[in-house]
Formats: sequence, C-alpha cells, structure tokens
Amino acid sequence: MQTYRYRPLNLTVGEFVEVLSVPEILDTLDEGARLEAMPFMPEMLKFAGGRFRVAKQVSKTCDRVTRTGLRILRDSVLLEGIRCDGEFHGGCEAGCTLLWKEAWLRRVDDDRPSAPREASDGRFPLSAEHGVFKATRAEASSDPSADPVYSCQATDVLKFTTPPEKHVNNFKNVKNLFHYWHDVRCGNARFGTVLRVMAISAFNHVQRRRGGVTYPPVSGALTNTPTCSLDLEPGDLVRVKSREEIVATLDVGERNRGLSFDKEMVPFCGGTYRVLRRVKKIIDEPTGKLIDMKRDCIILDEAACQGWYHELCPRGLYPFWREIWLTRATGPVSMGEPSGQGSFVLFALTQTTRAALTRLARIFGLKDLTRAVPPAP
Repeated sequence: MQTYRYRPLNLTVGEFVEVLSVPEILDTLDEGARLEAMPFMPEMLKFAGGRFRVAKQVSKTCDRVTRTGLRILRDSVLLEGIRCDGEFHGGCEAGCTLLWKEAWLRRVDDDRPSAPREASDGRFPLSAEHGVFKATRAEASSDPSADPVYSCQATDVLKFTTPPEKHVNNFKNVKNLFHYWHDVRCGNARFGTVLRVMAISAFNHVQRRRGGVTYPPVSGALTNTPTCSLDLEPGDLVRVKSREEIVATLDVGERNRGLSFDKEMVPFCGGTYRVLRRVKKIIDEPTGKLIDMKRDCIILDEAACQGWYHELCPRGLYPFWREIWLTRATGPVSMGEPSGQGSFVLFALTQTTRAALTRLARIFGLKDLTRAVPPAP
C-alpha cells in the first residue's frame, strides 16, 4: 500500500479541528494501521467526529525508548483533554497524550468543542480482527502463557521520528535550533520562555561536559531510600514537598526506590494538587511489556511535564510521584512556588565562579578558593 498523500494544515495552538470519521481515517492508514509509521491506536476511535481545540503543535518529542535525546516529527498535534486510557493496551494507566496526524483532522470555523463519545453509542464499527486492533501487539507468540508485547505511539516513537541534524564542522547546525522558532511561531511557547530554555540547555550542556552540577540540582546522596505511606486515593488534595525535602529522599541516581525524580517535577514543588489516580500498571516503552508498579505511584491532576529542561518537548506526559514526596493538604489547588526552582541566573553565576576559582587554584597551586563562594540556591 502506498503512503497516503495529504496537504498539511499547519495548525496553530488554539485552533479548532474536527476529527475525521472512522472510514476517512482508515483510508489514510497502511496495512499496519499506520500513517508515516505513526500508529493510529484503537483508543483514538471514540474521538472520531468530535471537535477539539489544538493544545500543542508537535514537531519534536523526547526519546523515552533509548534515551538519546530529542526526536523530530512533522504534521502532528495534541488535542486538548485527550489522553490514552489504555483500554486496548492491557489497561496501561500512564495516561499518555495522543498524537494526531493532521491528515486525521479538518479545520473548522465553529469554536464549540464536543465532549468525548460514550462507549454505548456504537463507537467501534469495526470487527475485533481489524488491523487497528491487531496493531496493538508488536508480535504474536505461539506460547499462550507468554507476556504480550504491546505496540503504541510511545513504544514506536523511533519509527515515526528522526534524530536532529548532525553536527557540521564541530559546530551545531543552525537547523538544530529551528524547532525553538517553530514553538514561537505555532504558539507552543512565548519568546521569553524559549530564550530561558535555550540558556538553561546551553548551561547544562557545558556543566555535563565538565562534570559540574546542572540546573536545577536534584542529586541525592542516599544508599537506601526511605518510604512513606499516605494511602492516597483519587480526589485527595496533596501538597508537593519542597525540592530540598524531596532531594533528601533520593539516592545518587536521583531515585527513590527505583522511581526517578526528574527535573521537570521541580516546578511543581510547593504546589497543591488533587490526586488523579494511583498507577498500578504501565507499558514499559523500551520492551513493550506491561509491568506492575510494585510500590506507591501517584499521578497528580494538572501536573504534566512542561518540557522546560528537555528542549520544550510538548508531549505533556504525567510524571509519577512517590507518596513520600507529598503531604496531605487542605485549601484551594495552586501551582508550585516560583522559588522552588531557585534563580537560574544566580545558580549559573555561582557555578561559573566556583569553576573559575577552582581552575585558578589548580594553575597557581593555591588552596581551595571556592570556600569564599556561597553555595548555589
């Protein structure tokens, strides 16, 4: 089957679109239920015919399979309020955002969004043997007792994305920075936000190369990490502890009992949120296998990754929280404290000064001069 040809819509954030009907979408797919290698997942069928606002234009995404950095894709968007419910992928509870090719959408002038359809309205006019459902498995096993290997947009991200431009003459190709301009042009981010993210990214790159501390600092020092049980349930109100309190629970790998505390979680420190759900099982993206979460794992409502420390990746995936990083709270929901991350400018100046003094001390055989520099916030 030849690749379906279509004209990109060049959608921007805030525009309203209508998801095509199921037959129209099926006409765009190959025999593997994919368009340009991106899977159309059966969890997306229930949104056919609905109208939604564009949440983000997606021209890049993080590689969560091999952890090699940014990946590039095209003609794809996220729609507001649409996440995967894992119904056809073993009940995976990660709640990933769903990627939509522009070929599956049409631009509309009516700005009235529609609610997702209910299961009772005959949303699946397809047999269980249709390729859309078959494509949820990466491979078939002759052993009925073997664990299934699932295939979804998260596990197959390397198939429908490409790496950024390579380095040219030891300088980074200017095209590598084009994705930032795209963020501004399509409405993903403001110009000031892009400048700050670029500055932090450049600083952290230098710090990693010389073995320095990156921003914001989240490195732990424990060998055995502590635990805490709050018995949280969906709807409970919690406050995220401060960055310093959470770092005190982490090991040298920035983990608590195997679960990492990512830099993208720092902006939520000090904020008050509602528990969306307890996560009991997710699909492991590198292997495609469904794994059980052995310990407490919480998703907070309205606390999705902003991509501030991952080159403004727009996916908005949910980070997972240990209960020891939270406390029960009362009062209104509020965002994290701006001071939770600490001042980047002050942090960068402190680290740069300490690096310069260390180098001078090494050159002239002096004592440690960094003692005169106060620690970074």
